[in-house]
Amino acid sequence: MLLDLSGVMSEQHTELIQDVDIDMTEFSTGYGSFPILKKTPVSIRVTHVKEHRFQITGSGRVTFSVPCDRCLEPVETEIVLDFVKNVDLNVPDGEQADELDETNYIDGYTLDADKLIRGEILTGWPTKILCSEDCKGICNVCGQNLNQGTCNCEDTGLDPRMSVIRDVFKNFKEV
Repeated sequence: MLLDLSGVMSEQHTELIQDVDIDMTEFSTGYGSFPILKKTPVSIRVTHVKEHRFQITGSGRVTFSVPCDRCLEPVETEIVLDFVKNVDLNVPDGEQADELDETNYIDGYTLDADKLIRGEILTGWPTKILCSEDCKGICNVCGQNLNQGTCNCEDTGLDPRMSVIRDVFKNFKEV
């Protein structure tokens, strides 16, 4: 959705307040596509700070179904969108100061809310998603979910130089 910023940049400096619906039904990245289970409209407020400089604030919530990083079971993951962006249109994008944000979501007098929201979702994406803190993961041999039960696979993660000792314990169970 494109928002018109001409009122904010005009002499009267009217504030722009708008609730923006999230149009996407799934979120796609280089790692895959994740379905959106729940979403609230993102409330965006654009206020004039000084000449060609303004502040964008927003808040909302999005819940995704993301596979657990250990066992691959789907996990409901909520991302809270709560952001404050400082934008100066007088400075080119490459020369933005640290306290100012990139403005790839602003083109002329329009703000692309979908690009802004996508960027905020990427920023808020968790680095590790687990179904529980004590998730056991999956067997790297057969693929059994170890949270649901054990498998009969031999642990191949042992050092091959220790195979002689392992054979001793296999042959002599009473030891």
